[in-house]
Amino acid sequence: MIKENIERIASLIPIGVQIVAAGKSRSIAELKEAIDAGIEILGENYVREAEEKFKVIGRLVQWHFIGHLQSNKVKRAVEIFDMIETVDSFNIAQQIDRACQLKNKIMPVLIEVNSARERQKFGLFPEDVEPLIRQIGQLKHIKVCGLMTMGPFMEDQEQMRIYFRQTRQLFERMKLLYLPTVEMRYLSMGMSDSYQVAIQEGANLVRIGTAIFGKRRT
Repeated sequence: MIKENIERIASLIPIGVQIVAAGKSRSIAELKEAIDAGIEILGENYVREAEEKFKVIGRLVQWHFIGHLQSNKVKRAVEIFDMIETVDSFNIAQQIDRACQLKNKIMPVLIEVNSARERQKFGLFPEDVEPLIRQIGQLKHIKVCGLMTMGPFMEDQEQMRIYFRQTRQLFERMKLLYLPTVEMRYLSMGMSDSYQVAIQEGANLVRIGTAIFGKRRT
């Protein structure tokens, strides 16, 4: 089923769009099946869970952190992940920078945008993105490579289009800053129920879990 799902999704997305297989609560066997079917990026929400999977899978794939990163998990996250998609404060950026300095590593990050301004969710309101990017530009071991947004949960994915469009427009404006330490390459938007609309609005990273692996077992 996993192989067939990946082939179907791959047939629907244009060249240049990458799938981040969201592995939260998925077994190592499921992840290996996805990798065998062509998945090159795994997305994980929790550092501890990722550590257990990384012990088995290692560098067969790239690892993206797609959950909320807690301060006490930063050093361990830097050990595993190739990109952190959810930076939303200068404090966490500084901690990533310090941890990477010890490893002589530069961490690509995305700035998480709270595009729908939902108070209960993480991420920056759009007007706060540029100031943070300018602050992070002072750091030497972290590099802003784009934006990420969740968007609100809606039954009709078409209703999410406005939030994806606004984030894409913000992404394009950030490109025009021409900051030497910033390279706006990635726009991570859309999940299993909304990735097609997100791609239409400019996403080139889509985080897909259920549409690949099926519904989570309870």
